[in-house]
Amino acid sequence: MTAHTDVGAYSMGLLEEQDQRAFEEHLAGCPACAAELAELSPMAALLKGVEPAGDGPDDGPDEAKVTDLVRRRASQQRHRRRWQAGLGAAAGIVLIGGGVGLGIAAAPQHAGPAAPPLALTGQLHSATDLRTGAAGTVGLVAKAWGTQVTLDLSKVRGPAECELIAVSRTGERRVVMGWLVPAPGDGVPGHPAHLVIRGGTSIPRNDLARVDVDVVNGRTLVSIPV
Repeated sequence: MTAHTDVGAYSMGLLEEQDQRAFEEHLAGCPACAAELAELSPMAALLKGVEPAGDGPDDGPDEAKVTDLVRRRASQQRHRRRWQAGLGAAAGIVLIGGGVGLGIAAAPQHAGPAAPPLALTGQLHSATDLRTGAAGTVGLVAKAWGTQVTLDLSKVRGPAECELIAVSRTGERRVVMGWLVPAPGDGVPGHPAHLVIRGGTSIPRNDLARVDVDVVNGRTLVSIPV
């Protein structure tokens, strides 16, 4: 065997003393073999305690088969870890840009009842901006921590990056949530569905004066007095 293929046999303690010393000298300068040995060692530890099933002299484990088994099991573990990391990344995507009020992204799941769409609740207030054409309705619900805000927005052209801003009676502005509007937009020809999202602000309901939908670093699309 060459030094690179001795990793499995070394992890199982199957090398002769001379081959073992030669492999250890190779291992000191080979990061690839060192990494493979670290992956094989836990599996090798499990297999070392396995005894032959029979009593005959030919029933002992074949070295090539054992080392091949160790390699294959380690490879399966690597694929499993990559798949789990991929799932974690998919779930983590929805946390990036933490202004988004409510959303979910996940791998395909078993069939089940679909989540109900968001509905406007609480006190409803609507407005349409004659200049931009954007139309919005907000539902406000007083909470112990502030105010829950649900927005139904339409007639907004994309692409654009938008924010929902809560404005207090003293003029204080707080970002409720942010989102991207892909082309062609929301509630427009080519994509007639409205955007409905939900978030919250620490400003108490009685202290709210209006809710603005702004383009980030740009103009206000629609301002909704509340």
